[in-house]
Parts: sequence; structure tokens; C-alpha cells
Amino acid sequence: MLNIVVIGGGAAGFFGAVTAAETFPDARVLILEKNNTLLNKVRISGGGRCNVTHACYDHRQLVKHYPRGGPFLRPLLKQFDAADTVRWFESRGVPLKTEADGRMFPTTDSSETIIQCLLREARRLNVAIRTSCGVKTIRTDATGFQLTTLSGEVIRADRLLIAAGGFPQAPAYGWVPGSGSALVPPVPSLFTFNTPGNPLLALAGVSVADAAVRIQGTALEERGPLLITHWGFSGPVVLRLSAWGARELAGLNYRHDLRINWLPALNETQVREELQTFRNQHPKKRVLSQSLFGLPGRLWAALATEAGVSEAMRWAELPAKPQNRMVNLLTNSVFPVSGKSTFKEEFVTCGGIGLKTVDPETLESRLHPGLFFAGEILDVDGITGGFNFQNAWTTGFVAGKNIGKPVK
Repeated sequence: MLNIVVIGGGAAGFFGAVTAAETFPDARVLILEKNNTLLNKVRISGGGRCNVTHACYDHRQLVKHYPRGGPFLRPLLKQFDAADTVRWFESRGVPLKTEADGRMFPTTDSSETIIQCLLREARRLNVAIRTSCGVKTIRTDATGFQLTTLSGEVIRADRLLIAAGGFPQAPAYGWVPGSGSALVPPVPSLFTFNTPGNPLLALAGVSVADAAVRIQGTALEERGPLLITHWGFSGPVVLRLSAWGARELAGLNYRHDLRINWLPALNETQVREELQTFRNQHPKKRVLSQSLFGLPGRLWAALATEAGVSEAMRWAELPAKPQNRMVNLLTNSVFPVSGKSTFKEEFVTCGGIGLKTVDPETLESRLHPGLFFAGEILDVDGITGGFNFQNAWTTGFVAGKNIGKPVK
């Protein structure tokens, strides 16, 4: 009987395991998870709702949401794409819904629904699961693989799927066969920006639906929802910026100037004209009393105060200098960034097992026959919105469909 071992009890590992068990019913399939709990990222994704995938069914468009690995992923989507993900879960009693921004969640709005579905499939297909069972070393030989766990136990495998996720530093991949030559050095992706001394930190929790942010001195620029936090800036626009700029920002040691245009739909001249028009029409109103441009009131007051506007100052009394300063802050605020923070626990790794060392049709290692990879351990990562889970489902499915075939 064929022994298939899957290292990693996350989304990719589970999907690879259940697909392998269904495709090769005569095989024994075992999942090894180093933590004492399973599917941890599934549990916390989307604020506990689990952003299963994204409602993007054009493969050419879908892969544009992957800063790394999109071209590699595109042909794999022919085997299992977002539409297949929806069908897979719905056929197992888990209907999904699409939100306005394209993100897809279970209709229950609970990640536990996805977890229980995967666990049921594993039980139905007799997939064995062991938690608190980390792998220390893997030896390869002519007959397969010999795994030594952290407790010293030896486990034999005829086929091996590594779906253990990404690791922040290269030495953490040392137990992976061939990682020395196959590894693309890892750096963090999907993180937020720390801005110590930022005068807006007191506004933690305030968000803007549309802001343009860019990293000074680079070509990195994104536009979208922005969130002010206790430590700096977050929200989809910052996370996208950190994903596309993962390597460049690591090279800057996460120290750079962040420029924010709070009103990207208007140019500087239009902002100046609207301020002047409001001033002419409401000269007796206090500047801080009413927010313009639809900005949150607290943000408007903070920016105006930073520009030199006092609490009692009326529009008729506003000198030209603070008014010009307001225009500048509204369209070109600058915040020195000094460090980063992970986005809850949904961060991913830029880097991992190099794609040139993996068969693009089966996900089998070119260096070690019988060894397969799936999920974040590969040098594939997406922006937020369900794209990283789609990578997990797709690569887990492809690896699982092929792992029981005869080794070439």
C-alpha cells in the first residue's frame, strides 16, 4: 500500500490530502501538523469569516493579483480555479457568497464552517491526522523518504507533500530536501507600516474609503481603503503596497517616507478651489467644525490643526499660509515609516521554494522524485482578497491529483 505523508495541516495540506485520498483510494494518507491545532489561518482569515476565494473567473485577470508566481499559477488554474473552489465547497454543503469587492465567504460568515467541511472530508476519506508532530529532518533514498519528528519518531513515506507554509528566514527551510539550491530567500509580505511620532496615531480606527499612497523614491503606488492604527497605517491599500513592494521595502529595511493623498479623485488645483469656494460661502463658520470632501471629521480636524488652524478660527480669519498648508496635507501628507507590523496573522511570505525546481504541471520536485509542494511554501503569494487561499486550493488539488502516480 502506498504511504502518502502530507506535512502541514493548513489549507493547502488538507486540500492536497483529501484530493490524494479521493484520487488514490488504495493509498494511506497521513497529515502531520507541528501545532496542536489545525487550519489556523483558515480560522482567523477575514476576521474569522474566512475569505475562501475571489469571484474572478478569468485566469488572465486572476493571476494579476499575485506579486510573485502569477505566470506559474495560470496554467494550474486550468486544473482547479475559483469556479472549481465554489463548486467544491457548495457540493459539500457549504454555499459561498460574493461581497461587493469580489471577496467570497461562506454564507454563515464563519470560518468554522470551512474548517468543519475539510475535517469531514478528511474523516470520510480516512485521512489520518496527527497534531503536535513537527518534522525535524527528511532523508531521501531509493524507496522514498524517512522523516524524523521532533520527538525522535521515524515515519516512512513513499510520497511526500510539503505544505507547511512560508517561513520568515531562510534557515527555517533547512529540513526541506534540496532547499539549499531551490530556495528563493524569504521576506515578509502583507504587513502594515509603523510611523512613530505620527500626529494621526490618536485617530486609530478612523478609515478613508479612497486614498492614494506611495513610497517616496520608488515607483510603488496603490490606491484604495486606508486605515489609521495605533502604530501607523493599514488597510487594503497599505497591504497591497507591501505585497508588491515586499523585496524593495526589505531592501530599505522598512525605513522610508510614505506619501498619502487623501483626495485622489481631485487634483491640487481642484482642492484649492473647493476650499476657497467654501470659505467664500461660509466665512463665519469655524474651520474645524465641518469636514469637507467627505473626510471623517476627526481626520479633517487633525489635518487642519497640523496645518496651523486653531480651534476657534473661522474661515474669514484663515491666513493664506495655513490654507495652503491644508491643501498640501490633503494631497501630499508625508509620514516617515520606521518598521512594520504583521497584519494580524494573515501575513504571507515572499519567497520560498523556487518555481524552476518544480514541475509546472504536477508540482513534483525536479530534484527529488516523489516530493511535491503546495501552498505558501512555494514562491507564490497574492494580495489580500482570497487570492492566497485560491493558491492553496489550486496547488493542493494539483499536487494531490498527481502524488500517487508512478515516479518517473
